[in-house]
Amino acid sequence: MPKENNKATAMAYLGEKVMESPQELTRRLGLDAKGAPLIRRALTHRSFANEQAGAVEDNEKLEFLGDAVLNFVTGAWLYNRFPELQEGELTRMRASLVRTEQLASFARQMELGKALRLGRGEDQAGGRDKDALLCAAFEAIIGAMYLLRDIEPVKEFINPFIEHATGNIIFSEDFRDPKSQLQEWSQGRKMGIPKYLIAEATGPDHQRKFMVEVWMDGKCYGRGEGHNKQDAEQAAAQFTLNQLKEEKGRRCNHAFKIEIP
Repeated sequence: MPKENNKATAMAYLGEKVMESPQELTRRLGLDAKGAPLIRRALTHRSFANEQAGAVEDNEKLEFLGDAVLNFVTGAWLYNRFPELQEGELTRMRASLVRTEQLASFARQMELGKALRLGRGEDQAGGRDKDALLCAAFEAIIGAMYLLRDIEPVKEFINPFIEHATGNIIFSEDFRDPKSQLQEWSQGRKMGIPKYLIAEATGPDHQRKFMVEVWMDGKCYGRGEGHNKQDAEQAAAQFTLNQLKEEKGRRCNHAFKIEIP
């Protein structure tokens, strides 16, 4: 088959599968029509480029640029949003926000899969919903937007995604210890700082075991056990977070309590 027919067949196949053209996505992103060629490149997976007879550039260089922009914008947002966090905590939270699965989720929210330019085999293999491909395309789109409009419009585009995802990450990701996570939750709901009270202390001095309760807003939300007070407090906080995930705050019985200094 002549090369021209190969190319025509590939383009026809693409036309059947792509439900949103680069031009349409460019308009949806609020970009000037002149930016459509760069957006087209951001949507082009190497599997598509490899099937074309002519030279077609894939999105990998734009993905590289977008990755750097995302790390910067996300880091700046976290720095301003959580001034009380230490560097290690900010780093872990940023890693949670820019990991492959999270960026793929952002891509799904903006229905990016329907605009991807994929090769026939990759498309038939479900490439439009693969985390790795969606993540790469999202990063490439960010890279293209940066080249077309600079950093401030990119921030305006990314920040709502970050804001929405952060609340879920506070509970679902181990970027901070359980006590810090629980304090963030309680203070955000005007319930003050959680108090940790010893409910029980058993065992000999060399093998003590503590049972600690966590109290918020006048209610006991959970208990935790540990061989020292610190471990018991963390266990109580983790138990409470698990309960809150299931929307099951509960009051617990106690025989006596001593407030930990």
